[in-house]
Amino acid sequence: MKSEPCRVNSFRLIVTGGGTGGHTYPALTAIRTLQNRLAAEGKALEVLWIGTADGLEARVAPAEGIAFATVATGKIRRSSNPLMMMSAANMRDMARVPLGVAQARKLVADFRPDVVLATGGYVAVPAGLAARMCRRPLVLHEQTVRLGLANRKLAGSATRIAVSSESTLPLLPEAVRGAAVVTGNPIRPEVLAGHPDKAVDALGLHRFDRRLPTVYVTGGAQGSQQINGVVRDALPWLLERANLIHQCGPDNVEELRQYAATLPAPLAGRYYLAGFVGPELPDVLALADVVVSRSGAGTLAELTALGKPAVFIPLASSAGNEQAHNARHLEEAGAAVALLGDVTADRLKEAVGPLLTDPARRVSMAERARAHGRPDAADRLVDVILSAASG
Repeated sequence: MKSEPCRVNSFRLIVTGGGTGGHTYPALTAIRTLQNRLAAEGKALEVLWIGTADGLEARVAPAEGIAFATVATGKIRRSSNPLMMMSAANMRDMARVPLGVAQARKLVADFRPDVVLATGGYVAVPAGLAARMCRRPLVLHEQTVRLGLANRKLAGSATRIAVSSESTLPLLPEAVRGAAVVTGNPIRPEVLAGHPDKAVDALGLHRFDRRLPTVYVTGGAQGSQQINGVVRDALPWLLERANLIHQCGPDNVEELRQYAATLPAPLAGRYYLAGFVGPELPDVLALADVVVSRSGAGTLAELTALGKPAVFIPLASSAGNEQAHNARHLEEAGAAVALLGDVTADRLKEAVGPLLTDPARRVSMAERARAHGRPDAADRLVDVILSAASG
């Protein structure tokens, strides 16, 4: 049997999860936070990220100087029809899972982590099972209100289950509820450090009327045809009442730019169109009085930490319909407006109109949103990781 290496001044962490930014970026934020915590104590962090070759994590981890390894995975294509679940593609992928578990077990046995952190996505299952086989502490982190499929499979093997919302606790199986702790969903610290005037200068928003509220519309990095369409149809109405920053996705800029060219000059001056908002995003969020967006877990974490009134248009095809659950959860608390089902320009006007004309309503919704925010989520998750290692 191999002897345990001497590593008094280092902490070894395996991270597994990814496929999308929702699973990848919370893990990356936790890694950075743990690294800073250990450095303050004169200790080093050694990290191995187990992911897939074609997931976002395959680009993010190496770019951050994090060792990266891949394992075979099986993606389950979900369907309400049980017969569809037995599709040839599902059966073929499920057959790859044992190979992935064997590969992950070797990685875990060789690396000997103090903790394995799994943040979801189908790649997390092999490494999570390997942690149990190798008797290493397993910490799960769930970003959404309900446990995702991978975390549901791993919950019985977890030392700790870190969840993002108090509302998740009663939804957990009773047998694992004792392992759960509410941490929130880690967000990038730079998101909290934006300044409105920097957005004005960086994006050249000097024709904005600062007496009016500013709305930030985003459909994510690639944009959303649905959101773009209803905003376009409501654009003159919106610009009579607000300034608008519209992140529409790279493929949609030209069509919307042509439409914006038909606007009267005063309205056009209050409309800023961008394919993508990058480093300026924290400043744009600081400037925004209202946000119209999808309701992914990362978006919710950022907007509640900032205390931003929001109108959510959930992605209907999100796994397990999680975006609708996220949006409905905040709407029930008075912390957002959820637009479900068929979304039209008229429905958008009805949802956003009261927020544009009533500053007191914005303030009230901002306070309720902030009550659900956990800007210290990364530190809370690091506490859980360190506790699992020592316990």
